[in-house]
Amino acid sequence: MSRIDARLAELNIVLPEPMAPVANYVPYTVTRNLVFISGQVSIASEGLITGKVGEDIDIERGFEAAHACGINLIAQLRAACDGELDRVRRVVKLGGFVNCTPDFTDQPKVINGASDLMVAVFGDAGRHARAAVGAPALPLNAAVEVDGVFEIA
Repeated sequence: MSRIDARLAELNIVLPEPMAPVANYVPYTVTRNLVFISGQVSIASEGLITGKVGEDIDIERGFEAAHACGINLIAQLRAACDGELDRVRRVVKLGGFVNCTPDFTDQPKVINGASDLMVAVFGDAGRHARAAVGAPALPLNAAVEVDGVFEIA
């Protein structure tokens, strides 16, 4: 078992099968030593986490939604690395989008659900640059969407 697979097991995280694209794009692109992963919406084991933070759901549920996005990012990353997550050298950047009310300003607290996961799984290599922005709506009424850039060997 690889180091990262062991860490996922320790955290009781089972990666899902990567989601197939729902439109005219690819789930990830590998260019030299970088993997660019398309936005992953908040699909958890119980289904899609939907709603507008600050109206339908609270920050804690938004955090859970971002965590689900992070798990889906790692699932896509595993596919991009031919199943070998130990090839990941660092998480370079995450872009987080929160479906929220116009007056909601705690997007960083929500996107911490994905950011904290990256550090828990990859250690110091999981520390990354980031954006956390509000959106008036997201596809399928998803609560959160996160995309990412990763460096691999």
